[in-house]
Amino acid sequence: MSNTDPVSGYPTYNQPSGPDRSVRRQAAGRRTALTVCTIADAAAGLLVLWILLFLLDANQANVFVKFVQGAADWLAWWSQDIFTMDTEGLRVVLNYGLPAVMYLLIGHGIAARINRA
Repeated sequence: MSNTDPVSGYPTYNQPSGPDRSVRRQAAGRRTALTVCTIADAAAGLLVLWILLFLLDANQANVFVKFVQGAADWLAWWSQDIFTMDTEGLRVVLNYGLPAVMYLLIGHGIAARINRA
């Protein structure tokens, strides 16, 4: 009697091939794209939240306001002082709004590319 099982006594598991593997790959791609979108949206949301807190004259001594400002400064380090306006509110809107838009465009572009693959 011939047994092709590498180890007798253990059940063999057929590896899925074809459509099932393709479906799993698409699902993994969608999850990855969703993660990228979520990170980009959170980054842009923090930047927009800081713009709103600044424009509404939030208490700068508040712990939450300090946290949001620190996160926004960290996310927008590359765009600090690109625009130097006399109006402080306009300067904050432009210097923090530009990275927010860039994070959204780049993040959603990468996610769309991942979904296409």
